[in-house]
Amino acid sequence: MILQRQGRKRAVCFGVGWVLIVGLALAGCTETPSATAGVDRATTSDNSDTEEQTMSKEAVLAGGCFWCVEGVFLELAGVREAISGYAGGSAQTANYQAVSSGRTRHAEAVRIVYDPEQLSFEQLLEVFFATHDPTQLNRQGPDVGPQYRSAIFYADDEQKEIATAMIARLMSERVFNAPIVTTLEPLETFYMAEDYHQDYVACNSMQPYIIQQALPKIQKVREKFGDLVQE
Repeated sequence: MILQRQGRKRAVCFGVGWVLIVGLALAGCTETPSATAGVDRATTSDNSDTEEQTMSKEAVLAGGCFWCVEGVFLELAGVREAISGYAGGSAQTANYQAVSSGRTRHAEAVRIVYDPEQLSFEQLLEVFFATHDPTQLNRQGPDVGPQYRSAIFYADDEQKEIATAMIARLMSERVFNAPIVTTLEPLETFYMAEDYHQDYVACNSMQPYIIQQALPKIQKVREKFGDLVQE
């Protein structure tokens, strides 16, 4: 597995008035990418970062607009980072404008870095399946296209086995009224999305799309998985 690790800048949250001006210009999980935004940035880490990484595990999940997925997983205690990005396609087209065309093979995905002593991969999947509709093919709500597909990008055989078993259990228990169409795809490379996509819910909490699509998912996590949510 190759993981395209890139420096993550925390998004800068501006005032609510500015957010509303930008938010009202957006019809959904779409916006014009910054002319200077990119996915190929180098990063360095100190010894403390290295020590934390050795105690962390990672999962890459796609469940529609990555703004919503990122917002959901940042609620959980034990999640150190939730980074919006692209998985399933090549480096040449790992940018928002290209991915939004639906022709790049990428999915909008989130790379979750978590503490395995506080959370398990199985618990992450429980939250994942509870906060999006895995029976919708190539869409989530108003967002349509293969870039919005439900997918689990497994890093190893263990993740694949856990995901396969969970899907089988959910199907046998008939948790959903239609077949689960979530794909299991090997994780080859994860490309971090442009900076303005990071921490999107926190920085744009008054945007209509976030209010209508992301916040109900976050509220569901707080209600259904209260024992996993950060205090």
